[in-house]
Amino acid sequence: MNGSLLRPDSPAWADALPRLRHDMHHEPAYVVLDAALYGGEPAAFHYEDDGHVFLMPLIVRDIPDTDLRDALSPYGYPAPVSDTTDPAFWDRACTALTECLRECRIVTVFARMHPLLEAPLPVLDDHGRLVRHGETVSMDLTIGLDEMWSQTRSDHRNHINRARRAGTKVVFDDWDRLADWVAVYHDNMRRVGASDYYFFTYEHLAALHEAVGDRMHLAVALEGDEVVGGNTFFENDGIATGYVSSTRRARGRYADEMLYDEVRRFCKARGDTVFHLGGGKGGSNDSLFFYKSGFSPSRHPFHTWRVVTDPPTYRKLVWLRRPAADPDDLAATFPPYR
Repeated sequence: MNGSLLRPDSPAWADALPRLRHDMHHEPAYVVLDAALYGGEPAAFHYEDDGHVFLMPLIVRDIPDTDLRDALSPYGYPAPVSDTTDPAFWDRACTALTECLRECRIVTVFARMHPLLEAPLPVLDDHGRLVRHGETVSMDLTIGLDEMWSQTRSDHRNHINRARRAGTKVVFDDWDRLADWVAVYHDNMRRVGASDYYFFTYEHLAALHEAVGDRMHLAVALEGDEVVGGNTFFENDGIATGYVSSTRRARGRYADEMLYDEVRRFCKARGDTVFHLGGGKGGSNDSLFFYKSGFSPSRHPFHTWRVVTDPPTYRKLVWLRRPAADPDDLAATFPPYR
């Protein structure tokens, strides 16, 4: 099998990306910085055969008190990608993935699929368990601005108009305002009780911008000279993708809706074809999903993919650490030994 686990500086990783339609989550610089947040090692599984290539970014973590490891996707939608959807090729690639990771003492893989990038899902299900969660929302940026506006739910249109009448302004790529927006973002994360991982720091966001350059953008909403909200987002291969966003809550303030409207106009003007907003918390069709769905009718199913590379070792880990868990139920919390 022509499969291997690559380091971020591997020429094979860099050479593969121009051949693949991919998002920012597949870029080595992104994976390196996200792995630092997880406390893991950045890597990518690479497979090449019969003129085609398969690539899957990973964060590899030690399993405490063992000589074993497991792997998960970086934050976002860093699904396996290829320059073909041929099921036979994907079958060979998935077989090679399992064999390569097992040899590296990596027991399980948890991966988030990309809702916009095509993959032969039945093949993935044959090599693990594919679990459908909810849906994600995208905006079609190839349509006209008038049609885009007509697709926006009436409450969002009303709030955007009210924000404009109130004098709210949105400015792009004024990175001197990043620290002010991070303070707004952290206030909101504390309000919603977010886990530590989601408190992205100024240093992390600045390093990410330095690493990927003008493929990362900052939009901030201003009331006078006060930063009251902001979005960070990526552009790659015609796909604009939201990263993190937050606004300061106050009665009668609608900067958040205005930011989404301004960002989609900005991305359309730059030639992007789609703006992927993502979905609800944990992929569920919750209130966050309902909010995002008010900007566009476009929906995409969201899946996660769970793979056990070494079943006997996996079962032993589950029995030792969570004896009440069913090791055969890959659709439950995975991996259950964590």
